[in-house]
Amino acid sequence: MPDYSIGVDMGGTNLRIAAITTDGQLLEKITLGVKIAMGRDYVIGEMCDAIQSLTGKYRGSGKFHGAGIGVPGIIDVEAGMMRLSANLPGWSEYPVRDVIERRLCSRVFLDNDAKMAAFGEKWFGAGRDIDNMAMITLGTGIGGAIVLNKKIFYGMSGMAGEFGHVTIEPNGVPCGCGNHGCAERYASASAIVRMAREAVESGKAPGLAKVFHSDPEFSARSVYNLAIQGDPDAQRIFKRFGEVLGILLAGLINVLNVEMFVIGGGVISGWDAFAPTMFAVLRERSLVYAATDPESAPGQKEGASAEIANYTFKKTIITQALLGSDAGLYGAARVPVSQ
Repeated sequence: MPDYSIGVDMGGTNLRIAAITTDGQLLEKITLGVKIAMGRDYVIGEMCDAIQSLTGKYRGSGKFHGAGIGVPGIIDVEAGMMRLSANLPGWSEYPVRDVIERRLCSRVFLDNDAKMAAFGEKWFGAGRDIDNMAMITLGTGIGGAIVLNKKIFYGMSGMAGEFGHVTIEPNGVPCGCGNHGCAERYASASAIVRMAREAVESGKAPGLAKVFHSDPEFSARSVYNLAIQGDPDAQRIFKRFGEVLGILLAGLINVLNVEMFVIGGGVISGWDAFAPTMFAVLRERSLVYAATDPESAPGQKEGASAEIANYTFKKTIITQALLGSDAGLYGAARVPVSQ
């Protein structure tokens, strides 16, 4: 049995822990709900118990290299500190890595969850043959990461890639980061639920209201199921989701002009409900995408500055994460091996 490490992907809703070998074989995965209201000590306790359960099970199988942990928020990688997280209240300025290392008595590496996902896709997924790419993760919020010359780009203070907090609506919905109108308030799992709740409260969305009041676990998945069944109000929510994601991507493509944009996270299961609108908005709003759209045709007369379409053979690839929502697990598990 090859050596292995543990990857942890903690979002605002789910906590997932996996044992993954150094050659990319997923041995076992555990999924738990994140009980944020119980406090950080409780959440970390559940995480450490799950990690110890897996390491105990595979102890004799190969060398254990340590654990990589991806969490949402602004991370000081060198210090192992959570500096700020809009989706984890009470975790600011918290020494997450040191607390977990003391409990596990093994090496622990802490980083932003989207950067872990990008690292996973670069290692074993869509970006394995790409030098430069960006990753957008759609979960409870929106995460982001940039890969330049095959390495994660952290920026001056480790904060590069905060795509979820790009302003879409200047006077829009308040965000946990303190801003208004951030992208993640319109194009994330929590945004879908918020928009659905507002539609129900308006009294004009009978299909959503019926499911909302009958399903105690009402979620973004519930809205998606209605959308694919033809419910017009659910479809409008995913159209808005796709519109905002298209606006966000248009800006990123214009600024970064990298070869590939990988979209991952749990919400990509709703790809067919939001992607058509996303691509339509992209073609309208991005000068760079108009010139590098893989599906553009000669003489095409739509989109931003369509007269420059096809002036280059290089194309901008926008694709789903090949590792799906497991990208963060693979990236987190790879970090201890690569150090």
